Formats: sequence, C-alpha cells, structure tokens
Amino acid sequence: MSAFICTEQTVQVWGNGLAVRITAPVAKAAHLAQGSPIRVEVVEGGILLRLVGAPKLTLTQKLNAFDPALHGGEAMATGLVGHEVF
Repeated sequence: MSAFICTEQTVQVWGNGLAVRITAPVAKAAHLAQGSPIRVEVVEGGILLRLVGAPKLTLTQKLNAFDPALHGGEAMATGLVGHEVF
C-alpha cells in the first residue's frame, strides 16, 4: 500500500466543466496513468475517485507491444479461396 498523500488543489474551469489537476506524486501513489479509467462517486462530504480497470493503451503503446512472431502470418490457414491473384 502506498503512503497516504494529501494535497490541496483548486477547482478550475475546463471547457464547459470543472477540473482538478492531479499532481505527479498523487498520481504515482494512486497508480494513475494517462487513460486510466476511473469512477467518480459523490460521497458524504465530497467526491471519491476510484480506479475501475487498467489504463487503455495508446496506438503507439499497442504498436510497441506488437510482436510479429506471435501475431504475424496469414489470417486464413487454408489455401486460396475464389479467384485470388498473388
């Protein structure tokens, strides 16, 4: 379990909504990353943010994780079907 970290922030306007910036130490302690899915709950006395899953990977991260040895090759294991010309 991470150490308890508490910071005071100011609510700011962001587009048509409101936002609070999560500082790097808080994000690290909470295991938050860009794309982390969270649930925002209204609780007595304030709000609570909860992680609800793993961060969604960006296209760059997906491409970096791609291994042609595992995922390469033909989609169909059978021979030619129809009038394909190669």
